[in-house]
Amino acid sequence: MSEHSVIIDCDPGQDDAIAVLLALASPEFEVLGITTVAGNVPLSLTSLNARKVRELAGRPDVPVFAGADRPLKRALMTAEEVHGKTGLDGIVLPDPRLALDPRHAADFIVEAVMARPAGAVTLVPVAPLTNIALALKKEPTLAKRLRGIVLMGGAIGLGNVTPATEFNIHVDPEAADIVFKSGAALTMLGLDVTHQAISTPARVAAIRNLGTPLGRTVAAWLDFYNRHDSERYGTEGGPLHDPCAVAYVLWPELFQGKFCHVAVETEGKFTAGHTLVEWWAPKRRPPLGSPNCTVIAKIDHETFFRRLIERLGRL
Repeated sequence: MSEHSVIIDCDPGQDDAIAVLLALASPEFEVLGITTVAGNVPLSLTSLNARKVRELAGRPDVPVFAGADRPLKRALMTAEEVHGKTGLDGIVLPDPRLALDPRHAADFIVEAVMARPAGAVTLVPVAPLTNIALALKKEPTLAKRLRGIVLMGGAIGLGNVTPATEFNIHVDPEAADIVFKSGAALTMLGLDVTHQAISTPARVAAIRNLGTPLGRTVAAWLDFYNRHDSERYGTEGGPLHDPCAVAYVLWPELFQGKFCHVAVETEGKFTAGHTLVEWWAPKRRPPLGSPNCTVIAKIDHETFFRRLIERLGRL
């Protein structure tokens, strides 16, 4: 039997696509569904891309649901400069044969969680948190029925949109605020940890050398995706953000972190979307609040990539 029943909430995006492939390649997971949100590219493209990835993985049994096409209160910000006009630039994939499930992503999340025993479902959002916030608002008991929410987003230190903000949280800080205040068991994998998971040329070559259509596709995605981040950050390759969240659910022993309080800034001119992490609890004043989130700061990136490549080779 599967160890984890999961819903992957995403905005593909090359790194989202690899996160989905890792989930679909893992027998430990029962993937209940893939939900999409506007983020890296508009909703029409994220939903199209999720369906393409599902079929690339040979998993037509996993339904895909489109969700929010804009943040709760703000205009949509996208990231075509990183991911390309399609969101999956680097190689052309065939159009998907299977349609979207007609239900809204937030409705599906509520239905799937409430239909199972408490503690059965883990949400793995690797995108702006709009769908998750909508589901939490729709069903007030949802947070307590989840096994947890393991998200890619935020940062203890520097951001990648402004010096203070990471993209997923910056796009919809009001949604993130709802999630971090929800009372759900939260785990945050932010830029501090994902920037340790660099898709170097040697790692991309190992994926290509799998010798499969899927391996060649993933390598082509990374060839395109890495060109932006390598130049920006001066690294050998781009950080592979979103698969880290899936990997944490699979292999928590590869990660190190701390249970602490995280607050989301929603009003600052330059800091809206900042995740304020109280890493060291103060002794001379009241803390910002009780701990509400496990914040991950370190990853065994060598083992992560070795296991990721092995899993991709199964598809």
